[in-house]
Amino acid sequence: MATVTWRVALSSRILLRNLVNELKDRNNCVKRNYSISCTFARSRASVPYRFSARCYATENTSGGKTTIIKQLNNDQNKDSILKQLEEEQKKDEEEARKHREQHWRNTKRGLIACGGMLTLSFGYMIYSFGASPRDEQGNLISDEFSSLPFWQQYTGRIMKEMEYLKKLFGEPSRQKLLPDPLTYPYIQPPYTLVLEFTDMLVHPDWTYQTGWRFKKRPGVDYFLEQVAPPLFEVVVYTSESGMTVFPILDALDPNGYIMYRLVRDSTKFTDGHHVKALDHLNRDLSKVIVVDWNASSVKQNPRNALLIPRWNGNDNDRTLIDLAAFLKMLATNKVEDVRDVLDYYQQFEDPLQAFRENQRKVLENLEQSEKERKDSQGGLAQRWRPTFLKKT
Repeated sequence: MATVTWRVALSSRILLRNLVNELKDRNNCVKRNYSISCTFARSRASVPYRFSARCYATENTSGGKTTIIKQLNNDQNKDSILKQLEEEQKKDEEEARKHREQHWRNTKRGLIACGGMLTLSFGYMIYSFGASPRDEQGNLISDEFSSLPFWQQYTGRIMKEMEYLKKLFGEPSRQKLLPDPLTYPYIQPPYTLVLEFTDMLVHPDWTYQTGWRFKKRPGVDYFLEQVAPPLFEVVVYTSESGMTVFPILDALDPNGYIMYRLVRDSTKFTDGHHVKALDHLNRDLSKVIVVDWNASSVKQNPRNALLIPRWNGNDNDRTLIDLAAFLKMLATNKVEDVRDVLDYYQQFEDPLQAFRENQRKVLENLEQSEKERKDSQGGLAQRWRPTFLKKT
């Protein structure tokens, strides 16, 4: 009979899963070190292999000693196996300790390097911001801080630069976000319509098949066609970046109904929010309507805002159709100050629903008036008919 036998130490959780239900003391920690002795044997070529295994697992007791907690079969060499397990456990613990020490040394080196870089950067910033300005030839230029002591000069110039950086990132990039209104012979629309981009015209959607994409809102094409010039000057104003907005608007508005596009650099950053700076639009605010779902983005000019519910991507939405009817009503009636109309509709949670209800009532009143007019005309005809038909 040919027999092949070997013994190997493994690091796995297979034995741990087999033994965890048999442990009586749940406080003991079962180590991952154990030994398996395997034997394959066959006496003839026609007889399949026979397999036998002897497994040992160890644990640490309260006294710090290592004991065998599981033995499937008796083994005469279990003392040597146990000694081998203890040696392997000590070796693993020593390697883990060295690894922790090396990791901590690398962490300290990284922290020291970052601290040094921050110190150098901060020192260079103080030097460059606080130094006296110079001309192209390198000559010093006097400023309002030149007559002050040295440390006050640096402090004053640094504070001035900080204030400039604050305005750079917190204020719109230019004073006039839109060009001056068109003059004759060009046609300047009488009203300016400012639209939010995200969750107003499109909705960001993510799936496993397509990843991130922007879903087109139902009725966008009809809406843009109805509010396009000469009724409204359509402007998209959003806090999104231009790299995101411009390609989508190119595909969304192939006819060019949207005249201007304003993105994040045109907003004012206040109290952690990107606010639409309508004062910088270069337009008469009595003719400006902002359609948005976020009150925080129009908090500086709340009277110009028409807040409608946020679109969450549902396909049955018809908000833009009702919105087009509402805006056309304003334009065709030539409202002098749109803020007066918006003040009335701001008291409703859903302004467009209130507008639909008002329109329904107006139509009912018109139908009732038309019916009364026809009835009155019919009564007069019946009353005067005998006179006209009377023979003389």
